[in-house]
Amino acid sequence: MMEKISLRMIAVGMLVCLLLWAGAAELFQKPVIPSPVQVFFRLTATFTGTIAIHAAYSLMRIAVGVLVAVAVGYPLGILMGYFRRVNHLLAPILYLTYPIPKIALLPIVMLLFGVGETSKLLLVFLIIVFQVIVTVRDAVAAIPPATYFPLRVLGASFGQMVRHIIVPASLPKFITAVRVAMATAISVLFFTETFGTQYGIGYYIMDAWLRVNYLDMYAGIVVLSAIGLLLFILLDLAERRLCAWNRQ
Repeated sequence: MMEKISLRMIAVGMLVCLLLWAGAAELFQKPVIPSPVQVFFRLTATFTGTIAIHAAYSLMRIAVGVLVAVAVGYPLGILMGYFRRVNHLLAPILYLTYPIPKIALLPIVMLLFGVGETSKLLLVFLIIVFQVIVTVRDAVAAIPPATYFPLRVLGASFGQMVRHIIVPASLPKFITAVRVAMATAISVLFFTETFGTQYGIGYYIMDAWLRVNYLDMYAGIVVLSAIGLLLFILLDLAERRLCAWNRQ
């Protein structure tokens, strides 16, 4: 069951976080924990000129990685869930590669593709594509066979089966899979942006840390958190729009 997005709930959650942050800053009285007010003023002063550029690069990498993962993983999951032979052929490969922590592949990816954009996009892709394949396959396999009978009697093609039965049945779980994988993708992207690039929120945060500029560091962390919040809100809106029939 989908829950309606409440701006009030988001605002309350943000207020609680800010109060805890302000309390920690007041308690420790150290430069390593600046107050939210100081970070806010620093963020507003540097956002358009610096941080916005780094945020745009990070958003671009996440968007491209997610779109490619969906373009590959969703159809593959449908094929594995609908056709047993395809599942028997690909399932062993999936079971061998899915449990591997994708961050462990970072050295191999960088050796093969360098430290540029390709390696960063590939890691985001790998994190999300496996989650999509497994979830969509299981969702399609769980559709009762009797559900297909009316369309088969009418002579429906496989494409029509996909459009009218498989996609509506698998879409809610697919969006949930992307939502779950998104947090891991952002975490890994942060790590990869510390290598071979001068743009990205991960680079901005680590560069500020090395310069002992805690205001810039916290400003970057706030923007990274805002990126995550934005992506989750967009996924919730997409779920409400595309799966309106699934609301209770």
